Amino acid sequence: MTANSPTRTRLHRSELAVPGSNERMLEKAPTLGADIVMLDLEDAVAPDDKERARANVIDALRELDWSRCSVSLRINGLDTHWCYRDIVDVVEQAGRHLDSIMIPKVSGAGDVHLVATLLSQIEEACRLPRRIAICVLIETAIGMVNCEQIATACPERMEAMVFGVADYAASLQSYTTSIGGTNPDYAMLADPLGDGGDRALHLGDQWHYALSRIAVICRAHGLRPIDGPFGDFTDPEGYLASARRAAVLGYEGKWAIHPSQIELANRVFTPSEHLAQRTRRIVAAMEEAAAQGRGAVSLDGRLIDAASIRMAQNLLAKLEQIEARRDGGAHLRAVGA
Repeated sequence: MTANSPTRTRLHRSELAVPGSNERMLEKAPTLGADIVMLDLEDAVAPDDKERARANVIDALRELDWSRCSVSLRINGLDTHWCYRDIVDVVEQAGRHLDSIMIPKVSGAGDVHLVATLLSQIEEACRLPRRIAICVLIETAIGMVNCEQIATACPERMEAMVFGVADYAASLQSYTTSIGGTNPDYAMLADPLGDGGDRALHLGDQWHYALSRIAVICRAHGLRPIDGPFGDFTDPEGYLASARRAAVLGYEGKWAIHPSQIELANRVFTPSEHLAQRTRRIVAAMEEAAAQGRGAVSLDGRLIDAASIRMAQNLLAKLEQIEARRDGGAHLRAVGA
């Protein structure tokens, strides 16, 4: 794997979180239009329901049609006694239908190595046809500190990093008014003008550092940066603003904690038609120049440099995935998995 080259090809625009304890939601999940359905055994499941939720997830993986999305499993934390059974039971009994394991509250590379070792043993013992990928949640202060060593822990399995804003806020003992939302106290007043007039208030984004750090580290090591939840599912405008902020920073998708957020995420992380048309024109101009033996490429009076061409090629690959999904409905499995 080389830097800046993604390890997997599947789409990550929207990731729907589905509690393993909710059988009705499990039944509906494959048909709701999310790129990834994350079957949750951790925070969304009460302690008394953990074992029942695990059994529900196994049944859902084996009995439902998952051809229209990728499937991820969020296991319980490595510091709980539910974790090992989550991995062993689900992967042994339904691993053929699972694309990735999501590890919560990852604190260091050792957490990734532990899960990767268990997966390798189960895959060999059960003769699974493909490798299960690993995604990690960065949602603690120590996880943020060790973010880079986590990213490089298991290159053959690591696929994505997700920013878990709620637990991250708790880890920092940071006050927040809503999960993934803004805090009006994170702001600065403009300097006084001297005329006694009102001073402008500049609202800040208290999550900018964390989001930026994860994005840079992911891109440096060929991983996908994914934004986590936005708690108020009755506020679509707030969700859209949060998703657009993440997209500008280089993120490939965002969690949906409610079905109504799926379309919003897909909309934000799908390139606009204008951008799609320009991308195809850049690629076409590049191919024409190459056929004519010209090194320089120009479009609409502007020189297109190598960086622009690489960006266009990456975007074109994503557009082809999105179009393939629209046409056929089947999701793309991991390359080499």
